[in-house]
Amino acid sequence: QVHVVESGGGLVQSGGSLRLSCTASGPTFTRLSMGWFRQAPGKEREFVSAISWSGGDNFYAVSVKGRFTIYRDDAKNTMYLQMNSLKPDDTAVYYCAVPAPTEPALTTTNVASLALYDYWGQGTQVTVPS
Repeated sequence: QVHVVESGGGLVQSGGSLRLSCTASGPTFTRLSMGWFRQAPGKEREFVSAISWSGGDNFYAVSVKGRFTIYRDDAKNTMYLQMNSLKPDDTAVYYCAVPAPTEPALTTTNVASLALYDYWGQGTQVTVPS
């Protein structure tokens, strides 16, 4: 069982920055790939970014590429999402998601599939007023 907790959301003006954090408890953090999804009011949950367990492969949605950066600090059991140049369209609840270690490795084909991720955090709100 993996317990996932996000933090770092808030209200930020357009063009500003925020850093989200995700901690995952469990004995195998260094073997866990991790991802971020978001859900805006009235919309489906969508993929944002993901990082492989080794940190060697990063994935981004087209809408955030070049503005968001995902990285991990295994010594702290924490994964981060640095969000720059925020826009009103980025307003959403952001969820950290973790596949079980037995799931297939992240690829461009499967990384955006909600079904790949077995453990989810409670979400953190990011609001960028228009």
